[in-house]
Amino acid sequence: MMIRKLEQHEKFDARLVMTLAFHQRMEDPEKEKRESETDPVEDWGAFDEDGRLMALIVHHRFSFRMDGQWIPGGGIGGVSTLPEYRDRGAVREIFGELLADAYREGQVLSALYPFNHAFYRKFGYETVRWRDEYSFPPSLLREYRFTGKAVQWQAGQPVSEYTALYEAFASGFNLAIRRDDKKMQGEHMKGEWHKDRRFSYMLYEENKAIAYVTFQDIRHDPAAILAVQDYAWDGPAGFRAILGFLSRFTADYGSIEIGLPTCLELASVIHAKDAYDIRQTGTQCYMVRVVNVEKLLETLEKPEGCAFTVKASDSMIPENNGTWLVRKDSVRRTEALPDLEVSVQALGQLACGSTNLAEAKLREDVRISGNEEILKKVFVRKPILVADHY
Repeated sequence: MMIRKLEQHEKFDARLVMTLAFHQRMEDPEKEKRESETDPVEDWGAFDEDGRLMALIVHHRFSFRMDGQWIPGGGIGGVSTLPEYRDRGAVREIFGELLADAYREGQVLSALYPFNHAFYRKFGYETVRWRDEYSFPPSLLREYRFTGKAVQWQAGQPVSEYTALYEAFASGFNLAIRRDDKKMQGEHMKGEWHKDRRFSYMLYEENKAIAYVTFQDIRHDPAAILAVQDYAWDGPAGFRAILGFLSRFTADYGSIEIGLPTCLELASVIHAKDAYDIRQTGTQCYMVRVVNVEKLLETLEKPEGCAFTVKASDSMIPENNGTWLVRKDSVRRTEALPDLEVSVQALGQLACGSTNLAEAKLREDVRISGNEEILKKVFVRKPILVADHY
């Protein structure tokens, strides 16, 4: 078995593997082949002795927000293996080479959307629960009114105002991915409303953009569903503007569906005549992995004067094994006894803020030996936003 990055001319073969593995259909192979010849995303593959592509992983490049800073990272996608080559460890072999390369490149974090959590936990990833799904009738928002101006975006119009508002909104959340106009246009504002039934509105108060919302019109019997797909707001007034705007659709939809960060529990922050009308469902659709322990510890927000030691264990990236002395402005290796012993899986959860120290203590791969009061101040729950797919 040979593991390496794919050449450009091999990327169409990769698309064929994914088409089979993900139960897809390729309607226009010639178009797919042309697009693959200019696809800039990095693909890794496992090849058999005859040079046939057995399995692959797509490795996207991102910048993640972490405690007010941008850190380099990657997004894993397209993990697939041809049926005749399964159970040979091809994906594990690819991950081994890919993660080593990511470490050398200076990446700090890797993330993915799992089909199975146990499968990816073997490679150092761990669940980050950041989102709750809500469903409720539009009439629930009857107490909210939006009196400003709503402007619908049309295909071909600039998106820079949307991008700027999103970037400001997302700056307060860990794991948010940086967006530019190209990403906003290509992934979040695409389509024509009259054909795709997808709508985007910018909301203004006194000529200032304070929020936007993008939603899909989903045909459903006995009543259609308004499914919110993207949003951003500027402060409490922007949040309430979205609620007031959505309240206008009582006659159009039987229900509104929206996913919100777990740090914002809808039933606790809105005036609802009957909160029993709100259906809330937790989701576990994201996982993260620490690629570079030392750089991640440097990134963490820490109190003045702090000093604690962390011992990490990582079965796939040897450089992540060891103990570090962590201070406010420095991180260095040490031979001192650790205050905190943690697996790379648990460290990913703790660092991004999807769990706090008290919760992490319940895991079998977390051990606290000292300095607990300082550790409690460092490893706290934090707002998380994952609004981009790959």
